[in-house]
Amino acid sequence: MNGLLEFGYIGLFFGSLLAATIFPFSSDALLLGMLIAGGDPVISVVVATMGNWIGGLVGYWMGWLGKLEWLERWFKVKHETLERHKAKVEKWGPLLALLTWTPFVGDIFAIVLGFYKAKFWPSALWMFVGKCGRYICWAIGHFYVDSWLQ
Repeated sequence: MNGLLEFGYIGLFFGSLLAATIFPFSSDALLLGMLIAGGDPVISVVVATMGNWIGGLVGYWMGWLGKLEWLERWFKVKHETLERHKAKVEKWGPLLALLTWTPFVGDIFAIVLGFYKAKFWPSALWMFVGKCGRYICWAIGHFYVDSWLQ
């Protein structure tokens, strides 16, 4: 695992950023690898959070640039389906950004929030809270497992 420390926190940042975009990659594994390799837990959580949060914001802005016509034409999504999703985003708004931490579907929430033009700053804040909370849980879990093994 010392090889991971060669890329250090910069590698953790960019890996976490890419994991929050359309690349199927596990930022959780990167964080745990960094912690196992001896990385500072606080710095690791901050770096992973910032990278993953910025990646989520990239997804938000990708969605913001999207057009209904594209989804209907190229992805064959029905207009009624889009309207149903829009109603959910309007109901829950930026709070949906808390779900961007979830594996596999979290990135879709970021894109959907942008696509339906949810308020940016509240969405960004809740996205940050969700992603940071996830990494804090991983770091705490690593701490307890590591202390049990010793």
